[in-house]
Amino acid sequence: MKAGIVYHDDLLAYDFGGGHALRQLRVKLARDLIQAYGMIDGSAEELRPKPADVETIRRVHTADYVAAVETLSADPRGASYEHGLGTADNPVFRGMFEATALHAGATLLACAEVGSGRRSRAFNLGGGFHHAMADRASGFCIFNDLALGITSLLEDHGMKRVLYVDIDAHHADGVQAIFYEDPRVLTISLHEDGHYLFPGSGFTDEIGKGKGEGYAVNVPLPPYTRDVSYLYAFQEIVPPLARSFKPDVIVAQLGADGHELDPLTHLCLSTETYEAVARILGELSNELCKGRWVATGGGGYAMTAVPRVWTLAAAQMAGATLDDALPVAWLKECNQLAGEVPAGKSLRDHRREDEEAHVPRAAKRTVEELRRNVFPFHGLR
Repeated sequence: MKAGIVYHDDLLAYDFGGGHALRQLRVKLARDLIQAYGMIDGSAEELRPKPADVETIRRVHTADYVAAVETLSADPRGASYEHGLGTADNPVFRGMFEATALHAGATLLACAEVGSGRRSRAFNLGGGFHHAMADRASGFCIFNDLALGITSLLEDHGMKRVLYVDIDAHHADGVQAIFYEDPRVLTISLHEDGHYLFPGSGFTDEIGKGKGEGYAVNVPLPPYTRDVSYLYAFQEIVPPLARSFKPDVIVAQLGADGHELDPLTHLCLSTETYEAVARILGELSNELCKGRWVATGGGGYAMTAVPRVWTLAAAQMAGATLDDALPVAWLKECNQLAGEVPAGKSLRDHRREDEEAHVPRAAKRTVEELRRNVFPFHGLR
């Protein structure tokens, strides 16, 4: 079965205006790079999304909040600060409801394709709005497409256990909050330490509540974490918990803002780390859940980094092998639309030869804390 790539240019209507950090141009450049490599209509198939309806959105979000989004979408001259709308992070704009409902529908489509068995893997490039809470917008996120998709997998497609892995540099606080007491969803978020970065949460003692205790896992990493340390933490935490949990499907948020070029965060990752993480997720999906794997995009604000990261992830999902030399036609498009091209005109960054091979004590301490506080809930030591 071909992997699904969910995309349409209408997704670009999610637009907070000039000067805002979130530029959906990165989504278009990612889709066009995937196409330039011949994956679409090759090892992957492009799928066109439809907007999620109000009833579906209310499965996760409160009626008052959804109504506020609809009202301000029709008349964006006001604000609803109690719902996080009209702030610097989340300015309102005309057509906001329709734009964010389309992103939610895109993730729901990816989940439906995998949940129904029509295909084993699907990637919504435009999704990943993991900060949105049930009753408010946060961190550029209005509707939580990931929570909607996970709910659909559980309630509509018969999945009993969903493993959610989030590698965005920002903590997946919205997804965590929505499933904090639900043992059917194991959320694992690797992110920059909340002492240094929005949203200021995601510490190792946030482990879930009630029946969900032990099913929220946070891996905060210090600023300037590099490839070796990141992959050490990922490999020490994610595969053991995944194997113990035995998910029916993996849902991954593949935010690219931990890349060393990103202007908003302080992690120092190369494309090789993202490619390795995607490879591990693919292997785990094959081992544990018949290859079922849904992915979304997420954060990422360096226009030359995000398309490469998501193209490498798409290749892992589709089983494609990609040359390092970026296609000439795409380089021209990138230069025209973003005003720059990747250094070396290369798909991969290639690890720096001067990177230290040892793992700093801070990363090791985080892993040890999680082994003590979370692993026992899963029969691990």
